[in-house]
Amino acid sequence: MLSEFAFETVPLTEIAKRGLIAETTPHRPVVLIVDDETIIADTRAAIFTNWGYAAMTAYTAEDAIEIASVVPPELLVSDVMLAAMNGVDLAIAIQARVPDCKVVLFSGLPGSAEMVAAARCAGHDFTLLDKPLHPVQILAQLKQLKLGQAGTPRNQTFVKN
Repeated sequence: MLSEFAFETVPLTEIAKRGLIAETTPHRPVVLIVDDETIIADTRAAIFTNWGYAAMTAYTAEDAIEIASVVPPELLVSDVMLAAMNGVDLAIAIQARVPDCKVVLFSGLPGSAEMVAAARCAGHDFTLLDKPLHPVQILAQLKQLKLGQAGTPRNQTFVKN
């Protein structure tokens, strides 16, 4: 059963009188980073956070799917080789839930290119980068993907002061 929400409409002239202020926090694109090596996932998350993105980490594909169901990412950055589900299948599952999510996969194994190529033949366009992966490579890829820039303003909302 759907519940209905009722939000009061406040005229702009009443905003200051009611103690409301404009939210000025810049938009931070959500990036979901997945790697079963926690130190790698956490390090990448720290890098993305320093670049101004809202980084979330998952250490399993199952956790990543659960996170993406609650907080839809704009970008998935995942290792191809994960324990229960590979990164290509994870990317397909995430895009089924979040169709606009962009995907960057990385791997140090030669067979990964064939997995990504097979996904491309099935209509999925994923970027594959080779390990070891330097942060500059990721940043260059973000520019190519035209991922929403961190720090750009989003629609203005008002919050109670």
